[in-house]
Amino acid sequence: MGGEWPVGWTRMPLADTGKWLSGGTPSTANAEYWDGDIPWISAASLKTFRIAKSDRGLTELGARSGSRLVDAGAVLFVVRGMSLKSEFRIGVAGRRVAFGQDCKAIIAADGIDPVFLAHAIQARTSQILSMVEETSHGTGRLDTERLQEIEIGIPSVSEQQRIVAAHAVIERRIAALERETQKRASVLEALVAARLHRYSGISGTLRQVSESIDAGITLGPQRTPRGNVAEYLRVANVRKGVIDVADLAEMEEEAKDRPRYELVVGDALVVEGHANPEEIGRCAVVGPKESGLLYQNHLFRVRFSQVIPEFGMLWMNSETVRSYWKTRCATSSGLYTVNREMLADVPFPKVRRSEQDELLRVWRSGLCIIRQMWLRVEKLRVVQHGIMEDLLAGDFCGREVCESLR
Repeated sequence: MGGEWPVGWTRMPLADTGKWLSGGTPSTANAEYWDGDIPWISAASLKTFRIAKSDRGLTELGARSGSRLVDAGAVLFVVRGMSLKSEFRIGVAGRRVAFGQDCKAIIAADGIDPVFLAHAIQARTSQILSMVEETSHGTGRLDTERLQEIEIGIPSVSEQQRIVAAHAVIERRIAALERETQKRASVLEALVAARLHRYSGISGTLRQVSESIDAGITLGPQRTPRGNVAEYLRVANVRKGVIDVADLAEMEEEAKDRPRYELVVGDALVVEGHANPEEIGRCAVVGPKESGLLYQNHLFRVRFSQVIPEFGMLWMNSETVRSYWKTRCATSSGLYTVNREMLADVPFPKVRRSEQDELLRVWRSGLCIIRQMWLRVEKLRVVQHGIMEDLLAGDFCGREVCESLR
């Protein structure tokens, strides 16, 4: 967006779009401040555009004792946090909320629709992210004065509302497609779970169907990257059924590492420990993108000998194995952990190759459809972004596109 707006629009720096407010955090040591019904919005909890809830709540006393209260319609956005390294989080309060010091709020001035204002700021995401500075703790930070200098175009209130309505048209289409995609994913998960349940009574253990079970590299000062740097997988990279390589860590590689710890296609990685007992032992299979990476010691690598790796992954994520971990894992420090012997003793049925193939055929077919649907969602998001950029620049061709989507 070049900052050229139609006749009748007002060029305005963000500093003049409303009243800017800073947030705060009440003392966490005072129980009278917390667990109330006022959502407390932080950098971590600001995840949706329509802000109405948080994982932490304040009492009336807490909200007035170190935090900041704003009513519905306040525009909130993150100005400090790890998320700023990759995304700019912004939204509009749908009810009265409090917020922390990692966020700022704008109470829109008269003549400015708060939802329009939030969209106008959001459209400047690329520019805003280019302004992010890194603190000594490694988190991202936005300088308020620089942020306030950014200019946006303000049309009449009626035009602002038409632009907001145009965005809502596409948002409804996207939301409907997301619901349908999530429904298909739930149906597929239930179908796979039902098929796996057939084998829950068959005796056997993981050690009987695996070639090896090995923990990864133990980190320490000697592993600080220096000259021979290698990327590796951590617990955070291994989700249920998926390995995320978007944020790989680095370590100093030693000569002995590759023969012992290099991952190959078909290796299954199992999470050793987690604060949430539901996440213990979650499993994912290494694909071509992850092949050649190393892995840390809070992950176990399983190499199957008598099982198709994807079938092994589905079984390791099944309710039967979840139940096993719940009865075996204990914690004394808030972290539930798995050791190698416990992992080797995981109940694992011996299933004919033809049955594994049949289950995987159904699973892969369903997964392909779901991925195509998510791709459609992503394409609609791109279309939405382009249309909003046009509308916020005063190009009304975008409105015609919105009308065609109704």
